[in-house]
Amino acid sequence: MAMSLLTSVNRMKNRAFANPEDYKLSRKPGDDGKPVVNATVERIRRCHLNDLENVIPFVLIGLLYVCTKPDPSTALMHFRAFAGFRIFHTFAYLIPLPQPSRALGFLLGAVVTGSMAVAVLKAGSY
Repeated sequence: MAMSLLTSVNRMKNRAFANPEDYKLSRKPGDDGKPVVNATVERIRRCHLNDLENVIPFVLIGLLYVCTKPDPSTALMHFRAFAGFRIFHTFAYLIPLPQPSRALGFLLGAVVTGSMAVAVLKAGSY
């Protein structure tokens, strides 16, 4: 949720609105009302999109995983690890940290999601 706020704040700060009607709220002399591309805003937006592409599958698989009644400590480890890897990935994306730091954050989060998916599939096969 913080990514939405971060995107909005940077759009306002850099006057890089996505839609022409958004300029009406902060029109200045010389504005033509056309959308402007800003590198910082686009990086934040891509990071947010990447979070959505990874968090939604995790939540769906996580719900199925919880339905299998896993050991609570194992489930908590999965949830904490995924959250930690995604937070690290977000910081690595926004700072930016050199690769392969961002890739590791993504891959380790994907491994956690995969581990839960395997557990769901194993529970479903009994």
